[in-house]
Amino acid sequence: MTRAGTVAQPQDLIDVAALERDYYELVPDVTNPDQAVAFGTSGHRGSAFDTAFNEAHILAITQAICEYRAGQGITGPLFIGRDTHALSLPAERTALEVLVANGVRVMADARGSVTPTPAVSRAILDYNQDASATEDGDQADGIVVTPSHNPPRDGGFKYNPPHGGPADSDATGWIAKRANELIAGGLEGVQRVEVAGGSDPRVELYDFREEYVAALGRVIDFEAIKASGIRIGADPLGGAAVDYYGAIAERYGIDLTVTNPAVDPTWAFMTLDWDEKIRMDCSSPNAMASVLERRDEFDILTGNDADADRHGIVTPDGGLMNPNHFLAVAIEYLYAHRPQWRADAAIGKTLVSSSMIDRVADALGRRLWEVPVGFKWFVPGLVDGSVGFGGEESAGASFLQADGTVWTTDKDGILLCLLASEIRAVTGQSPSQLYGALTARFGSPVYERVDAPATREQKARLGKLSGDAVVAESLAGDPIIARLTEAPGNGAAIGGLKVVTERAWFAARPSGTEDVYKIYAESFVGVDHLRQVQAEAKAIVDAALAG
Repeated sequence: MTRAGTVAQPQDLIDVAALERDYYELVPDVTNPDQAVAFGTSGHRGSAFDTAFNEAHILAITQAICEYRAGQGITGPLFIGRDTHALSLPAERTALEVLVANGVRVMADARGSVTPTPAVSRAILDYNQDASATEDGDQADGIVVTPSHNPPRDGGFKYNPPHGGPADSDATGWIAKRANELIAGGLEGVQRVEVAGGSDPRVELYDFREEYVAALGRVIDFEAIKASGIRIGADPLGGAAVDYYGAIAERYGIDLTVTNPAVDPTWAFMTLDWDEKIRMDCSSPNAMASVLERRDEFDILTGNDADADRHGIVTPDGGLMNPNHFLAVAIEYLYAHRPQWRADAAIGKTLVSSSMIDRVADALGRRLWEVPVGFKWFVPGLVDGSVGFGGEESAGASFLQADGTVWTTDKDGILLCLLASEIRAVTGQSPSQLYGALTARFGSPVYERVDAPATREQKARLGKLSGDAVVAESLAGDPIIARLTEAPGNGAAIGGLKVVTERAWFAARPSGTEDVYKIYAESFVGVDHLRQVQAEAKAIVDAALAG
């Protein structure tokens, strides 16, 4: 009998002291791919237990970042934040030692506390907007120490360049290569000095929370929320948003309750995810099981992951919304209630997000901007206002301020949670009710992601396929109308394959961490049709890989 959705037991919890000890004591062998520095779509991640996230990694990555920013002429401050994972504080301390030794002007949290990813993105953008008017034009960048929603045993390290969003593959590729060279060389070339915690005069302090919360009024209609009197519940799931929601409620006078203010590096209060692991995935019904128990107490109830860049939306009538469903509702609402946005502002989505978004975009008369997986692809459009909203099926999104200027260029889970409350306040309907109205207009899609086994060599081939490798003419009874290996929005390689019909689609992408490839599929016909799409998708991909 599965324990998914049940509260974690003592045997599920990490030994925090042992994890921190391994962080300092174990030394990686970068000739082993599992121990080398590797940046995925959201930075370098791993566990100290596996010699995949250790002090040597952070020393080398931070030194590489210092060298990268120097090579790029980045001379402004570096904003650094961390989440509540056990490895985040040790890694932040390690990074500070290297940054200070390299003469980097560092800005750390004024409260010595945790910082959501979107607050770091905001800080970078705010500084650079002001710096652009100065004579020297120095630019800021940032580091966020977080593995996002990953289990408590993991650590993560992300670099955000001056545009404020996730670094592109050119930057991360250079940083990873240099970091591995430094580790292989016994860390010779890494500069390091002792840093006396948050009181070190060489580390400047920045009030991330105050600056972020004060600016939220430019992007969310708090007056409408306050006037409506709706009851809002927010569960940070033990993450970096924990002190932010109380500050938001106080500043804007809204009825918002933090349902669980607990912070615990073992996450003992969490319910287990589908695989019986602790994972702070606010889009997972199993991980959100304890939150869902309180759905009837609030008009809107929300959750976030550990660095608050993802959102989970719970309504009394619909429970936990599928992220794709909320993205579609958010898009329809925003493009009707943000009159100062550019009339040609496009709608951004990743290739594996629901086609319901395509139908909403078409009905709004807005251009759809479809890009590969990874929030970094939305950055240019959000910066110049040509894209009003960018969203991913994995519950990550951000959108412009009310005046049509950039808010964040990284995912903002707090923002999307507050938007759910604005939608409820302004429309008088829950987001799940509004999604029901969309299905009445456009049909009710069925969406699912499954995994299929693949060797490392097969995954490499999948990432380099061309559309010509697909010889099939139909999918689940319908003619294939597109075979994509490049994103329609920007022409960038998708690192996989997408096949489209009028009533369904599938996309296949190699996993970066496991010997599988991921099949995303959606049908507007029904569950049986979806199963047929999935079965044929696997056959199509396997044939293409064999060919």
